[in-house]
Amino acid sequence: MNALAAGEVSPGLLGFLVVAALGFALYFLVKSMNKQMSKIDLPHAGEPDDGKAK
Repeated sequence: MNALAAGEVSPGLLGFLVVAALGFALYFLVKSMNKQMSKIDLPHAGEPDDGKAK
């Protein structure tokens, strides 16, 4: 018998869905962040800085 005792709590399906949704959201946010970070153009060591602001 796999019944919960009185006072025991289980996260159930709703808890799983919330955690899964947070996982998917985190995956896509990290993927988007990596895409945005790759767009940043930083000067490399040894290159002269011409002082121009973009």
